[in-house]
Amino acid sequence: MSARIGINPITWTNDDVPELGGDTSLETCLAETRAAGYLGTELGGKFPRDSAVLGPILAGHDLKLVGGWWDGRILDRSVEEEFEALLPHLTLHRDLGAPRVVYADTSRGRHGAIWEPISNRPTLADDEWAGYGRKVTALAEKMDDFGVGMAFHHHMGTVVESDAEVDRLMAVTGPAVGLLYDTGHSAFSGGDPVALVKRHAARIVHVHCKDTRPDVLAKARRDDQSFMQAVLDGIFTVPGDGSVDYPAILRHLHDAGYAGWLVVEAEQDPRKAHPLTYASLGYRNLVALAEGAGFVVETRESGGRA
Repeated sequence: MSARIGINPITWTNDDVPELGGDTSLETCLAETRAAGYLGTELGGKFPRDSAVLGPILAGHDLKLVGGWWDGRILDRSVEEEFEALLPHLTLHRDLGAPRVVYADTSRGRHGAIWEPISNRPTLADDEWAGYGRKVTALAEKMDDFGVGMAFHHHMGTVVESDAEVDRLMAVTGPAVGLLYDTGHSAFSGGDPVALVKRHAARIVHVHCKDTRPDVLAKARRDDQSFMQAVLDGIFTVPGDGSVDYPAILRHLHDAGYAGWLVVEAEQDPRKAHPLTYASLGYRNLVALAEGAGFVVETRESGGRA
């Protein structure tokens, strides 16, 4: 199997907390993305949302658009309302060849909660899951019909956070609902990233590769810290720089025939973690880890131009 490696611009600038890299330009993000070796990038807050504008910018840096985050509200909205809200985002993806939307359901509040204790989070009642699964599936099918798939992102502070909630989501949704598997969010939620990928490798369509620093993770869970405080303390780092078992994870993905992007998405305080240094480290580590798991990694040197 071949693999392409991309990155999220949160390495340079954080959309949730703009003072983290807020003065870093889009030009710097993209120039350093290419310099570090990546073939593609996810969207960030500084990216134009007009394909006629963004397309030439990305082409000028020889980068592909990998996908982009969407603040989903499918729990609170009808399928039709959510699809209409998504249309401009879907159109941008389709125009620029991005295969999937990074879909995180932030219904019942997430943004204020990033500074609240991690225990203070929305959840679904047992009797809500079946109906929720039908709505998510219907939305994913409409997205597929439009030409852009759903990569459902389990995420801290949302209604699908824990490994058990990922299991429940996969059980109540149809095959149109692809899973965005995030190693760091699985670990932060108290889960087991290796066990999670083993259970759901066949549904995984997009991968966010972040590592965790075990001492910071343990403190965050013990002290019931906020998500953002843990980030500022350094809970996340790039693949190969923490305690996540990437060799095992990537072997499971390879053996399952995974053919999507591997995306370094490891938010840190850029004042503490120099973005280009960590972007380069993450790229080198992930190339080596993916090749060690049996993937053939596309690079510019091997002819895998963006």
